[in-house]
Amino acid sequence: MGYRKINLELIVFADDTDAVVEELKAELDRLEERHQIFGGGIESVPVQHRNTRKKTAIMHTSAAGEKAVHAVKAAGDKVANALREII
Repeated sequence: MGYRKINLELIVFADDTDAVVEELKAELDRLEERHQIFGGGIESVPVQHRNTRKKTAIMHTSAAGEKAVHAVKAAGDKVANALREII
């Protein structure tokens, strides 16, 4: 039987670190009730971060959809204005 290692990286505010680690430990305990987990641990190290959240794929898709809607509305307005100028 093969094994796979799962890596997970989270970046949280320093003030929230202890609470997040405790919640992760509790969730790992619940996972162990349903699955066999071999080893692992939780490590907390300070990092420099640019204070902006990374956009997920769904956030990018949603933003692109909003831009497309605005572009279509703007194009419709321009066509309507052009028709008014002609008439």
